[in-house]
Amino acid sequence: MHSGSWVDGSFSTWIGDPAKNRAWDLLDEARRTLAKHPEATEENNPEAWEALYAAEGSDWFWWFGEGHSSNQDAIFDQLFREHLCALYRALNEPIPPYLHQPVESHDRKGDRQPETLICPTLDGQGDEQDWDKAGRIEIGGARGTMHRSSLVQRLFYGADHRHFFLRFDFKAGVQPSRDLPPQLHLFWYYPGISSPVSPMPLAAVPDEPPVNYLFRHHLGIDLATQTTWLREAGANYTWQARWTETAIAWGRCLEIAVPWADLHVEPDSVLHLIAVLADDGSFHSPVLEQGIIALKAP
Repeated sequence: MHSGSWVDGSFSTWIGDPAKNRAWDLLDEARRTLAKHPEATEENNPEAWEALYAAEGSDWFWWFGEGHSSNQDAIFDQLFREHLCALYRALNEPIPPYLHQPVESHDRKGDRQPETLICPTLDGQGDEQDWDKAGRIEIGGARGTMHRSSLVQRLFYGADHRHFFLRFDFKAGVQPSRDLPPQLHLFWYYPGISSPVSPMPLAAVPDEPPVNYLFRHHLGIDLATQTTWLREAGANYTWQARWTETAIAWGRCLEIAVPWADLHVEPDSVLHLIAVLADDGSFHSPVLEQGIIALKAP
């Protein structure tokens, strides 16, 4: 039977993330403990069964891990473990020490600004130590329950003296040209700097900000072939091809490194960047509902 979830027809919202999986393991251990007590029926030990049923609610696994934040995640974590503790107490079983520890860390979750320069290894794996000090943006209204399902779950960004870096964490299991538009386009301009600019060279671009802005540089990425191309705005709203040594890596996520040298920008220059998905040159959707990312050249 096919999964009947109302979120993308899969169960990825409730299982698969390391924190979600850990919560399932804790619940499984509690269920196994209850199974060792056949004398504990719902009639003569309702406390144990009520605690189990409470811990089996799907909302716990919705809020654990990446993709959703209730702004009270630490409290949800504690309540889930308290239900499991109540089950062990009702059975007169010792409470496992691990139930006194949070299922996941609740530090530094959600949006944040870059803390320092970064230099990640581009392998498409999104090593958390590499991106630990990067800026981060949660995408797609992930704080709500009935939010629009976003193909991109979160975005990391940062820079060192040679590159600026982006990391796109896509929804688990998506494939270009099947679940995901085949192209990702990055557009940016330099506020306060006078230079030629041009509109997006895509069809069907909505006439609304910020996608109707004028831009200085355009990086196109074909997600299926993992190829890139760079263009620079010319006179009279034209685009001119430029050589680029941009590197990308696609795996668990998409990692991008754009050399500052390809852009010929001055130190301390600020760029404002947006990202949009496209179907073979036709505008599909913006990645960020909130619009623009600001990056600064070292």
